[in-house]
Amino acid sequence: MTATTVDQVTTRRRTELKQIPLSRVVRVELRKMFDTRSGFWLIASIAITGLIATVATVAFAPDKYLTYYNFAKAVGYPITVILPMVALLSITSEWSQRSGLTTFTYVPSRRRVIWAKTLSSVIVAVASMVFAFAVGAIGNVVGSAIAGTPTVWDLSVGHALTIVLGNLVSLSIGTMLGMVLRSSAGGLVMYFVLVLLVPNLSSLLATSQDWYRDLQPWVDLPFAQAYLFEGMHTGAQWAHVATTVGLWIVLPGIFGLRRVMRSEVK
Repeated sequence: MTATTVDQVTTRRRTELKQIPLSRVVRVELRKMFDTRSGFWLIASIAITGLIATVATVAFAPDKYLTYYNFAKAVGYPITVILPMVALLSITSEWSQRSGLTTFTYVPSRRRVIWAKTLSSVIVAVASMVFAFAVGAIGNVVGSAIAGTPTVWDLSVGHALTIVLGNLVSLSIGTMLGMVLRSSAGGLVMYFVLVLLVPNLSSLLATSQDWYRDLQPWVDLPFAQAYLFEGMHTGAQWAHVATTVGLWIVLPGIFGLRRVMRSEVK
């Protein structure tokens, strides 16, 4: 066999190699979320805290608060806190657990890997919200029956969709921090700073400074995000959400994605 023939066979074999489908990469990323003990219990805590919140609402909430919205809110609050951590750890695992070299060897396009991780986190988020609405419905029926009050279904489809959107915004915070920092410990610390410390400082500033009170809805992400959970009523509220998401998630996310594309993998 001549050298020309060998080159032709090698070229043909190389061209026959197919790219790994995105759906398969998403399935792998979903499985990786459950493979470790910490990842399993982190996601399991969504169901555990949801059930605890339902029982606590039935046991301790006044009768007038036994409505579907309050049950869904009680179940959904822990999910809002946990989901960003799931997304963050999914991104940072490639650097914190030193598995990036293997992952990016099988899937050389880092952008596809990040996209697959984001999609897998969204799947977990949507499944968690379906669980929250289902458990909330059961709690509403059981709680009202125990209390002897009418069953109140006060959550519209539109409001439910904005709640889901609010949780996806929270999820995006974890994704953004994971790309920017690429460190599990640093990302978790920064996440709690953003959702606990910064909103309190912002509220304190709004109560003491008139100039900031009108500016707060445009720059305070948790403040604007609360509209999604409480119900959207005006176009200005949508503008506040869009502006804060762009400021706190989209712009840092673009910067973080550029860092992921250029960072050294060991």
